[in-house]
Amino acid sequence: MMAKSVFVTGATGFVGSRLVENLIDKEYEVTSLIRRGKQSHPKSDSVIGDLTDSKLEIPIENVECVFHLASHTPLEKNKKILEKVNLEGTKNLFEQIKDKTKSLIYISGLGVYGDPGDKIVDENFPYNPDTNFVKIRLEAQKFLEKNCNDLGINFSVVHFGDVYGPRGWFYEFLIKRLLKNTFRLPKNGDYYKGFVHVDDAAGSLISVLEQKTNNESYIVADSTPAKFRDFVDFTAEQIGAKRAGSVPVFLAKTVLGGDLIKLLTTSMKVSNKKISQIYDFKFPSYKEGIPNVISELKSKGLLN
Repeated sequence: MMAKSVFVTGATGFVGSRLVENLIDKEYEVTSLIRRGKQSHPKSDSVIGDLTDSKLEIPIENVECVFHLASHTPLEKNKKILEKVNLEGTKNLFEQIKDKTKSLIYISGLGVYGDPGDKIVDENFPYNPDTNFVKIRLEAQKFLEKNCNDLGINFSVVHFGDVYGPRGWFYEFLIKRLLKNTFRLPKNGDYYKGFVHVDDAAGSLISVLEQKTNNESYIVADSTPAKFRDFVDFTAEQIGAKRAGSVPVFLAKTVLGGDLIKLLTTSMKVSNKKISQIYDFKFPSYKEGIPNVISELKSKGLLN
């Protein structure tokens, strides 16, 4: 039996690289879209290109699924750049793959639900984005959903909680700064978040692929909503660092931008009941997941 083939954008990113690795471990044939100068998994075929390039060509044929993870982050403050990458780039991608795939899985975040207050958010909760970053991402999602439906391509969207692991924000912005005693909590960290270990992020995406669903959305976060301060304090304890101090929101916005701080400080409690019906979480809470990440960082010589 021939291996099933998939195509991954954002394949060298934090979640994308772990997804590619896990797909290859499960004997999928993976083609990765990477930007010039980046290095993909050695067992993945590579297409070098930029989604914003109108001359982009993606030489794939009849893949089982396209995973679309490529995106600018909310650290980007320029709305026009966000639109060019996250919306126009998505449209450019679709033109290239619309007759080459059976399904498309779009990866987004919990920001689409806006500020739910104390309500528990599940997949039936209405979208109510309140940042430019998320509004643009949602516009891209709606474009893909409509056009996939028109052409008979299976479409699913996965909304991740805050993904942590040995790369990305957790290592670069949290652990490194905790060790230097320079990390500060906006709004004192007194807001709930849904966290998810990068292995569970990648594993859940593969489960969605193998479920072969259409017009489905999934929320992916672990089983335990937690205050951001508790998450940060636990991390500090695990690496032997001091607990973080706090910083006023207006000062945090001047450094990181209003969209990012709005997304970070909005309290969000979510239900993972739906994704748990098709995927068993390896790390049910950050208290199991963070020690695993610390161990991996130590094994790679990134943490003493």
